[in-house]
Amino acid sequence: MKSTNYHHGNLKEELIAAGLEILSEQGLDGLSLRNIAKRIGVSHTAPYNHFPDKLSLVAAISTAGHKQLHQILLDTFEKTKSSSNIIFEIAWAYLQFALDNQAIYKLMFSGALEEERDHPEYIEISRKEIALFEEIIVFCQSNGQLPEGGVHKTAIKLWSLTHGFTYLMMENQFPAEYLHGENIREMIKGIIS
Repeated sequence: MKSTNYHHGNLKEELIAAGLEILSEQGLDGLSLRNIAKRIGVSHTAPYNHFPDKLSLVAAISTAGHKQLHQILLDTFEKTKSSSNIIFEIAWAYLQFALDNQAIYKLMFSGALEEERDHPEYIEISRKEIALFEEIIVFCQSNGQLPEGGVHKTAIKLWSLTHGFTYLMMENQFPAEYLHGENIREMIKGIIS
């Protein structure tokens, strides 16, 4: 693809999308501003108009992932408010997001951002995700789906169970006999219940 100095459209969004593609294909080591510029056919200096360094790009990609996950969880919550299995449906949506977007999910929870406070959009969406999770817990406590008690402790418990199960699934860490003949949806339902 020929590199140019002029670009039509939303370059920042295209850079993030190209970064996601490279991240999925090559991992974090293959992610560079130069590789992304080459992928979308702009000069190797063009990305620097939006991202001063690789870490800023990583923050933008991670932020995009958190925004997507937040929207999925919000939509799931809205659809299941009349259900008796809200927490399970949230956990299932979380697992599906992770399995469908493994590279970005791993980046989102990798600790690659050394100074998170330097990336206000990342901080903002992280806080929104936590606030949504707490809202879901309070809602479930109010209708008897979860026991009354400390929201933070319940959040830690449920997130740890879901996140841990998700990572073990992604990395194929369960022994084969643990999963043989098992319905994964039913397994996570049993864990969350």
